[in-house]
Amino acid sequence: MPPTEQPEPAAPDASAPESPAPESPAPDSPAPDASSPPAPTPGPERAGGRVDRRGTAVGAVITAACAALVLYGVFDTPQKRPAPKRPTAAVTYEVTGEGVADLTYQARSASGKAVVVRGVSLPWKKTVRVPLGKPPIVTITLDAKGGRATCALAVRGRHVQTATAYGTYGRATCQGELPAPESTTDTPVSAQGE
Repeated sequence: MPPTEQPEPAAPDASAPESPAPESPAPDSPAPDASSPPAPTPGPERAGGRVDRRGTAVGAVITAACAALVLYGVFDTPQKRPAPKRPTAAVTYEVTGEGVADLTYQARSASGKAVVVRGVSLPWKKTVRVPLGKPPIVTITLDAKGGRATCALAVRGRHVQTATAYGTYGRATCQGELPAPESTTDTPVSAQGE
């Protein structure tokens, strides 16, 4: 293949006016490189005359989300008032006998949930505070070896009930009654209930 000839650049025309000399770059900026892409045009306008607003939209969404969270925290914070103390009464549970039993009893719990104790060696005794209006109760469940166990319940030192469990997995329950608390909203209620 024969080499192709390149046309030679045209000589400058003497009759054409001279163009002004290009300005030298600022001393701080690097010299322009012919291989580097042209610098983007300043401002929000891009090719085709369109304005790029994606960055502005994303920033606005993030700012609005942060503001919403702050306002939610300010307006949704309820005034935390301490729960009124519910009056209680002293209750003594006692289980006599020999061997091992599972016990369930009511203690100080406004929700009324019972306390479960497994594998208790007898005899066992416990004094707890029970909220007024909740029934004090103790339940015995003997193990596979069986035997005999008796529960006793006393409210404020006064005997209320006794029951006895016999044999394998024998069960007994002692239950009493506590008066309902007085429903007054203006005066504070004694935490002792006595």
